[in-house]
Amino acid sequence: MDGNNDYLKSLQDALNARAGWLEKSELGKLKDELRTFQSSFSSLYAMYLKKGLIHEDPYKQENKISELEVPESSGFTENEKLDQLSLRLSNYDSQLDFLANFYQFGVEFLNLDRIKRILNLIKYIDWVALSPDSTSHTTRAVAEMTLQVKMGIDPLALRVIGESLTSLSRTTGAIIGYLKILTNYNREAWKLRLRDVISGMPASDANVTAIKKRWAAGNAGSPFYPDLAEEVIKEDYSKEGPALREKILKSLAVTENKPKVEKKQVSFRSILIDGLQVIGGAYSALSEAGMKMDENESVLANRKKSFWEKVKDIVNQMIHKEPDAVIYELSYQDPARGTTVKENIDYRLFRIEMERKCKVLAGVGGVRGGGNSKIDSMTEEHLVGLLERMIREVQSLHKTLNALDDFFKAEVTKEDRDKVKGIKPELATIKNTILRANQLRHEYSAQIEELEQMKKLGINTGV
Repeated sequence: MDGNNDYLKSLQDALNARAGWLEKSELGKLKDELRTFQSSFSSLYAMYLKKGLIHEDPYKQENKISELEVPESSGFTENEKLDQLSLRLSNYDSQLDFLANFYQFGVEFLNLDRIKRILNLIKYIDWVALSPDSTSHTTRAVAEMTLQVKMGIDPLALRVIGESLTSLSRTTGAIIGYLKILTNYNREAWKLRLRDVISGMPASDANVTAIKKRWAAGNAGSPFYPDLAEEVIKEDYSKEGPALREKILKSLAVTENKPKVEKKQVSFRSILIDGLQVIGGAYSALSEAGMKMDENESVLANRKKSFWEKVKDIVNQMIHKEPDAVIYELSYQDPARGTTVKENIDYRLFRIEMERKCKVLAGVGGVRGGGNSKIDSMTEEHLVGLLERMIREVQSLHKTLNALDDFFKAEVTKEDRDKVKGIKPELATIKNTILRANQLRHEYSAQIEELEQMKKLGINTGV
């Protein structure tokens, strides 16, 4: 009995030390990897939407998430493929955003059930072996869609796919590694709780059925793990028990690694921060352009409506009825092919998304002043991804606003032409912002490349 008490005390001490190490060291690394994973998928998701391979989910922003849930994974027919894939990837994007940016990361919170949820979410799409031959319906459909983009000649899309897939494959392995460490801790912590419940139970009664009854009596609603109960029986009541216990204590031991004295490495983080501040400054010109476009849309809408249609609009507003979709056919000049491309956009959905992005840009634009804990906690790799994504989003908004500017000017009558407001000054400001942010991004890449070349030549890069 004394030996058992000594083991329980040693196990509790080992778990306390392990928990402190996890909180101080490993959970922060896990969160960084999850943020990189989420950012990489977000880039892919935006590219799929841009290419028209999936549809935007109009209810995406309305869905409230309180706990992680893995999206639907059942099979679907070829006719259902577009709708199912659009809904599943939208949900997946939202779940990953919730996990990376709003989920709690604490040893007590991340129990076995929540660890399993995270693991299933990360493995929902097999990024390590993304193949049209996958047994997973969703993985197979995503692989086919990705191959479709790879067959195109869009260099930006090819780069997004290459970088994102490489990052998703790498971070999948890293995340699974951290989750395994957390799982091992939680298994032993649960077994310690179970030992408290079965304290004093004679060996003759030590079986899973009897132990489960005792557990249920004092832990109603708490999960019971038969496999872990079997482990406790072997560790506490079998001849192999002492060896198994020693092995567990060794597995939980925290190795005190003395920090190595390293030379301070050159950091180009400030260049990325400058780039984010520059691209974030585009929100002011974007907001001004958006307000002018809303006024132009109103001019065009009123021109086309009869008196009774205007009365109908007033009545709909009074009863809070959702307005009908406003679809415009816009024309873009494809610089790669030198041809004109036409695209239909839902104006109201575009403006909703644009306002959301403007709010994000406004927050990013103030990073230099400090106080942005999310930016401060990001790794350089994550900052690079964020800067590239922000630049792409502003470029996309610039292209659409430019097309809308031309569209409104062409659609109105001569009588209403004076009412239409142009946005050429705002477009020029946005374009200059993109150019300056891109210059800083290229400067960062050049500095990193130069540093790597110096390392290869054996030149000391420390400062």
